[in-house]
Amino acid sequence: MARINLLPWRAELRKQKQKEFAALAGGAAVLMVLVIALVHVQVSGAIDNQNARNQFLQAEIRTVEGQIKEIKDLELAKEQLVARMKVIEQLQRGRPAVVHVFDELVTATPDGLYLTGLVQKGRTLSIEGMAQSNARVSTLMRNLDASPWLENPVLEIIQAQNNGSRKFKLRVTQSDQATK
Repeated sequence: MARINLLPWRAELRKQKQKEFAALAGGAAVLMVLVIALVHVQVSGAIDNQNARNQFLQAEIRTVEGQIKEIKDLELAKEQLVARMKVIEQLQRGRPAVVHVFDELVTATPDGLYLTGLVQKGRTLSIEGMAQSNARVSTLMRNLDASPWLENPVLEIIQAQNNGSRKFKLRVTQSDQATK
């Protein structure tokens, strides 16, 4: 039989297949590098876009927080104004009460008794004075208790003086009607 040597043809075919494989592998590598670069550019763009959105949102949040602070400041100012208005309203309502209290003190004070001191702390009045007798002090206390503007008179001290008069000190409370 004749011998045909196919080795060089197979070697050339193998070399050609290796070249094709290398070209395909190189093409695939280049294509993969391009795909990776494209994905990288795409992801970088998405990250940049998200960072821009985050910065925009943070700027809007700062703006809204500033507005919230202004609103809180305005609410605080409003509360302070309302509190002042309430105090002024109470003072306006209480203005005539002083006149009524003094009027009641004048009408409740019997003859033979005079007042030497009057101190008010809150709704409590401390009254000091001189009287000719204990009965005059009792009359004053009954008159104060009967008053619509004053209530609950309490005698604290009554002392006899050398000249026969009585020095007294009592407390009386303004009624709710006086503070309305």
